Amino acid sequence: MAENNEGPEDRQSDWATAFETRSSTAFGATFAEDVVLEASVLRRPVTGRDRVARVLEIASGIYDSLDFTNQVSDGDRTYLEWEAEALGGTAMRGVTVLTRNNAGLIVRAAIHHRPLDAALAFSAEVARRAGDFIEADHFAVV
Repeated sequence: MAENNEGPEDRQSDWATAFETRSSTAFGATFAEDVVLEASVLRRPVTGRDRVARVLEIASGIYDSLDFTNQVSDGDRTYLEWEAEALGGTAMRGVTVLTRNNAGLIVRAAIHHRPLDAALAFSAEVARRAGDFIEADHFAVV
């Protein structure tokens, strides 16, 4: 694997900034064209820069708060632990795994929410807000 010259703080900052701005443009700037998003709130992956950026813009708008608490980088991977509140006070925790290419762009993001009831409610809310943009079969609807 190619070594990325960015330091751990740099590797988190583009992702954290995109969540702070809640903008598909900010998310899109971090992604390779063929990025894949996998998540515990998705039944199947979402692919492609524009689609993934839009889903993350929608999802980031659901959080009342989101704090990245721990980070480890190893080669092309960055592991981020986080704590969040969403849906009017529901506490969640999770881990995000970002895989980057040699240019430093994210080629795969895997986002794992817990607990299960919060993840299911979050998935349903993303589906509601996404409307027809992403096929409904991507989401758990409760």
